[in-house]
Amino acid sequence: MDERRVGVWAGLGAYVLWGVFPLYFPLLEPAGGLEIVAHRVAWSLLFVGLLLTVRRGWPQVRAAVGARRSLLVLAVAAVLIAANWLVYVYAVNSGHVVEASLGYFINPLVSVVLGVFVFRERLRRLQWVAVGTAVLAVVVLTVDHGRPPWIALTLALSFGLYGLMKKVVRVDAAPGLFVETAVVFVPALVVIGVLQGSGDAAFGHAGAGNAFLLVSTGLATAVPLLLFAAAASRVPLSTVGLLQYVTPLMQLSIGVFVYDEPMPPARLAGFAIVWLALAVFSVDSLRQAHSVRRAAAVPVPATT
Repeated sequence: MDERRVGVWAGLGAYVLWGVFPLYFPLLEPAGGLEIVAHRVAWSLLFVGLLLTVRRGWPQVRAAVGARRSLLVLAVAAVLIAANWLVYVYAVNSGHVVEASLGYFINPLVSVVLGVFVFRERLRRLQWVAVGTAVLAVVVLTVDHGRPPWIALTLALSFGLYGLMKKVVRVDAAPGLFVETAVVFVPALVVIGVLQGSGDAAFGHAGAGNAFLLVSTGLATAVPLLLFAAAASRVPLSTVGLLQYVTPLMQLSIGVFVYDEPMPPARLAGFAIVWLALAVFSVDSLRQAHSVRRAAAVPVPATT
């Protein structure tokens, strides 16, 4: 199997695993969102540590920790992804899967806007059209909800900023995840200890099956990230960008067809506007990638 096909399958695997999370997190109840995230941090650290030992990746961890700037950026990334996890688990376990899916639909457009403000990137005309269309969708959904869709906006912004931090400091998936989880490991242990001490913890008190599922959050966190890293190194970003819509499409389908969350006409209209924005964005991205490939294929005249 060629490298490109391996990358596509790895990317698809990552996004499918993220897509079934709305079915996975309710299985962890009666654990609350804070306990789930704390265990996710703790067991992720253990699992990734074992993986780094097998793959001899500790020099990369030491390099990331040894550079003050890298450590600071990864610490910010750790706080952002922990907040993203907490809001997402809350959304899934409180019946807001559809709104959570919206957050990951608009995340690519949030990343584009961050590129403008942080890296002074200049948007092409169709990119501005896509961003403006997404803003219109948020307005429509705000009117429908009677409030801004804060879950979707928080998920999109926190994950967009997390991606920004990862772009600023380029660290491989496993070493980066280890440093990030190590930053929030002590607070996670404090949360677990407080919940155990107060008798509010599910771990160890809700049966062996629940305890096993909480331990499995380490694998559930690390495996998709490692698959994503394998995909990103083997296929063009345009392909990865199109694959990423698998996750929110699955989440939306689960919210509507499995959990029977309402989809009134106004909300459906808001989602339709988001999909229109994403269609414009995707077409522009594919056109740009095609132009770059075509320019690269033009032979350079020989010089004497």
